[in-house]
Amino acid sequence: MRCDRELGVRYVLEGSARKGGNRVRITAQLIDAVTGTHLWADRFDGLIEDVFELQDKVASAVAGVIEPALQAAETTRSTSRPTNDLTAYDLYLRAYSMFWSSARQISDALTLMEQAIARDPRYGPALAWAAICCFRLLQDGRSEDRKADRLKGAAFARRALEVAGDDPGILTNAALTLAYFGEDIGAMIALVDRALALNPNFARGWQGSGTLRLWAGQPDTAIEHVEAAMRLSPRVRVGASLLVIGCAHFVSRRFDEAVPKLLLTIQDDPSRPSPYRVLAACYAHMGRLDDAREIVARLRAITSVVSGDASCYRNAEHRELFLSGFRLAAGETE
Repeated sequence: MRCDRELGVRYVLEGSARKGGNRVRITAQLIDAVTGTHLWADRFDGLIEDVFELQDKVASAVAGVIEPALQAAETTRSTSRPTNDLTAYDLYLRAYSMFWSSARQISDALTLMEQAIARDPRYGPALAWAAICCFRLLQDGRSEDRKADRLKGAAFARRALEVAGDDPGILTNAALTLAYFGEDIGAMIALVDRALALNPNFARGWQGSGTLRLWAGQPDTAIEHVEAAMRLSPRVRVGASLLVIGCAHFVSRRFDEAVPKLLLTIQDDPSRPSPYRVLAACYAHMGRLDDAREIVARLRAITSVVSGDASCYRNAEHRELFLSGFRLAAGETE
């Protein structure tokens, strides 16, 4: 394939449409123009009278798939790229992979992100993900110095915003971090809204928006936004998305709907403490105290910080619902 030379592009999105009777089929494929490798392909069927709706569906699906497919391709490409100055990028990619592999590796991921930042102090994605790492260390109860990590995380997020430009990923990660550390929730939602205006098909932006809406006391909107993220990027790990949905059902007192989402979240990453805490509180409010105490026992096996921080919830009733449920689950000595 010589598209890379003729058009000056690295990737090509090809497609075709066929009509049969009153039905139409649209096919699409993403190709590495340099190697000819097929990175992704799919097909979409619909009725001819719904062709405009089908076009919108294809456009949304393709946009959601392209981003993770290209990131994976670029990650692979970086290992063989002939350049002497890839150290910071390599550190970033290794840290990014570690972050998503297990909550236990977030501390190590932060170390690598900080090494990347030391090489390039204006490396926006590394700054933004370093901020997220600090936020998660505090949320998970794995921070060795909560005050220092809080200050460091906020500083990383603000530095990331200084160089963010129109990068929706940086805007989203900085907004999540600063919101968790107590910044005005409305202002942080506005940042993510800006990210989504820049790229309406940015799956992580919709997931981040759902998280912020949950913290802002808008659980139903949170579920809608996270479900949009899952539709746009169905191939990514689902634990973080299901955690937001489970928490949204929990604060809405839809405990029966919250439980399966939280159980799936734990299954996705058994080393992440947050879903255990919410599930224990959920079981307690359902009167399933034996189940609640079993979950607390499992939580103790993965972290020494058993009690959770509910300060991210701006709604006082939501905070108290979690805290009262967890106190009941863990016992009065907690």
